[in-house]
Amino acid sequence: MKITFMGAGSTVFARNVIGDCMCTEALRDSTFALYDIDGGRLKESQTILEAMRQTKGGYGRIECYLGEEQRKDALRGADFVVNAIQVGLYDPCTITDFEIPKRYGLQQTIGDTLGIGGIMRALRTIPVMDSFARDMAEVCPDALLLNYTNPMAMLTGYMLRYTPVRTVGLCHSVQVCSETLLGELGMEDKLEGRRELIAGINHMAWLLEIRDKDGRDLYPEIKARIGAKIADPDFKDKVRLEYIRHFGYYCTESSEHNAEYNPFYIKSRYPELIARYNIPLDEYPRRCVNQIEGWKKEYAQLLESGVREHERSREYASHIMESIVTGTPYQIGGNVLNTGRLISNLPEEACVEVPCLVNGHGIHPCHVGALPVQCAAMNMTNINVQLLTIEAARTGRRDHIYQAAMLDPHTAAELDIDSIRSMVDDLIEAHGSYLPAYR
Repeated sequence: MKITFMGAGSTVFARNVIGDCMCTEALRDSTFALYDIDGGRLKESQTILEAMRQTKGGYGRIECYLGEEQRKDALRGADFVVNAIQVGLYDPCTITDFEIPKRYGLQQTIGDTLGIGGIMRALRTIPVMDSFARDMAEVCPDALLLNYTNPMAMLTGYMLRYTPVRTVGLCHSVQVCSETLLGELGMEDKLEGRRELIAGINHMAWLLEIRDKDGRDLYPEIKARIGAKIADPDFKDKVRLEYIRHFGYYCTESSEHNAEYNPFYIKSRYPELIARYNIPLDEYPRRCVNQIEGWKKEYAQLLESGVREHERSREYASHIMESIVTGTPYQIGGNVLNTGRLISNLPEEACVEVPCLVNGHGIHPCHVGALPVQCAAMNMTNINVQLLTIEAARTGRRDHIYQAAMLDPHTAAELDIDSIRSMVDDLIEAHGSYLPAYR
């Protein structure tokens, strides 16, 4: 079996996903093909994964492929392809995505999923992933692509609508959604045996049902407890609890993400909201700097010790591969097209996040039905931006980029149309060769 990792210089993802495969009997004898365009980062990942492979018994083998000229060889004959690329990296592209909007008075927290940062990231990434798809259609047409790169819904939606590649989008937040909520509210005794239903879109999928092991609805108790947490000045995850108060349901992704997916919390006219809701502006650039420094220290320690332990994580990737290889059923929260109206009050061309059954025949999304109308409405404010961004990438039309930004809830709440158009132009110019030409 061959498992190819695109963007293997993404050291944390490579370590977790490939490390998980090395911990799995059905996968550990695979060929692990590591691909990147940065030779230094590729070498670092190879070093840490080789140490991990030796620690785990020396099963399988690791191969490395550098640059576009070796990309087809990395993909050739692959059974599974994991995508974790970041086009442009922190410097210069993430810096550009944050600094230019600031000149217009538009502040962001993460900027990788929605908003102007998410739009620009998608426009940089879709052409690269489209080129992956062309190569995969030629050299590994039956492979399953597991996409971890954000903006999840835009990238996965594009791949599923406009390429022949079998694709599923994977996030981390579904696995820990209800666990996080119950832990924050001091309801850890309800964790064991709980039952839940989560559906919506990536980073804004809704915890529609949560019941204890005896089938009792936990939402009444949850709603009774959230007021004290929202009132606590030191509590960080307030936006999601506010969603419960005003929309009735908790959602999957963190408050620092969701603070910028709507027009309610980051408002230059009301700066006191930032402090009240503990919203960490410029959070993603800080994380990038800290991760870069943290990895330098970790890599130095690895070189000194020569040993790398790893326990199988909760990432879905290895579990999906194992299920398909062995036929053992497994359930995930996957990002798929809303074909057949899996969620009946969202459009079919939307990329939705729903429960999926995995077995030896592949990935099978489950029908959910209608979301509560207010939840579907919130999702649609994000889906509008996603669909227009995909159209911009597909057609090369700059007006679709303007329209995506105009319909973004946070951007539209802060800027007028002329400023939005000017900001988009400035971003396109600043990104230069990282973006194709938009007419």
